[in-house]
This record gives sequence, structure tokens and C-alpha cells, in this order.
Amino acid sequence: MTEDDTRHREKMAKRKAVQDAEVASKKIEKGLLIVHTGPGKGKTTAALGLVLRMLGRGHRVGVVQFIKGAWDTGEARALKRFGDQIAWHALGEGFTWETQDKARDIAACRNAWDTAKALMADGSIRLLVLDELNIALRYDYLDLDAVLADLAARRPDLHVVVTGRNAKPALIEAADLVTEMGSVKHHFSAGVKAQEGIEF
Repeated sequence: MTEDDTRHREKMAKRKAVQDAEVASKKIEKGLLIVHTGPGKGKTTAALGLVLRMLGRGHRVGVVQFIKGAWDTGEARALKRFGDQIAWHALGEGFTWETQDKARDIAACRNAWDTAKALMADGSIRLLVLDELNIALRYDYLDLDAVLADLAARRPDLHVVVTGRNAKPALIEAADLVTEMGSVKHHFSAGVKAQEGIEF
């Protein structure tokens, strides 16, 4: 073993001791409120990664889509293969610039929130994804205080992931984990269209 190898091993042993102590100091286990926001691509995709992880552990998962709904997506096709292990509800009417009907959008979002509340009350659900809820809150289609109260009142072991741009500051404050997706470069800006298996 060279002197460089020895130094590296000693350095990594010290780092491992620090990491092990840090991990051992964490004692709390609870349902998390997770927010994926920001202008970059990948908010729903990241949430679906958590869905897959939870399904892989044998737990039931709920997904409520507040804006998307009319699309035939690859994720919906794939996850529906899990049968009763997933409760998939695509309840949106499409993007707000497509529907152009505020009353209809509000009604769809309220229906989606009622579904979300029912899933929060279902003791078999371990993870609930509220896809594009941030958009519904941004346009005041749902009452922010009521949504925050319902999220705060959920059972202690339920993980909830909220996605969408422009997360409200009060939601960010209430969350346990917030990730902001940045937009560094996007193929759409170069004229590349939405593609099967990438965007849907």
C-alpha cells in the first residue's frame, strides 16, 4: 500500500466516523411533507421516483393530479400495473391556458382536493403525491389556509409530496423538505417537442 493509499484510507475512516455519528443522532420517524417546486423540469418525475420506492417496499400509494388529467402518460400506464397497491386519480382538466374556464378549473381542483382528503384518511396509504397542487394554490382555486390545516391534521405516519412551480411561502414554511428544481437548460427552448417516455 502506498503512502497516498494510507492517507486516503485514514481520511475516509475519519469521514465514516463523522457520518456514522450524524446518522446515529437522528431518532425521529414521522410522515414528511415534501415540496418539489421551481422552474426546472423534474418535479413530478422526482415524486414518481418516491412512489416507485414506496411500492417496492410493499406499501400502498396515492396520486392525485390537480391539473394534468386528459393525457395518456407512460407513468400512469406503468403504475396502474401495480393494481390495488396504487390509487391513481388524474382529476385535472388540463393546463389553465387550455381549459380557459376558471369555474371549471376551480370545480375540478375542489373535487381533486376532496379525493386527496379521502386518501389522507385511508390508513392503508403510506405516501400521497399531490401533483401540481402548487398550481391550484397559485391561482387561488383552493383555500391555502384550509389546505395547510388539512395537511397538518393528517395522520403522523403519512408522507405527502406536493409538486408544481411557485410553491406558496406558507407551504414552504410548513414543509419538512423543499427541493427547488432549477432550469439550467431545456430542450424545448431549442425547438424540441415533448416526447413520449420523456415528458409523458
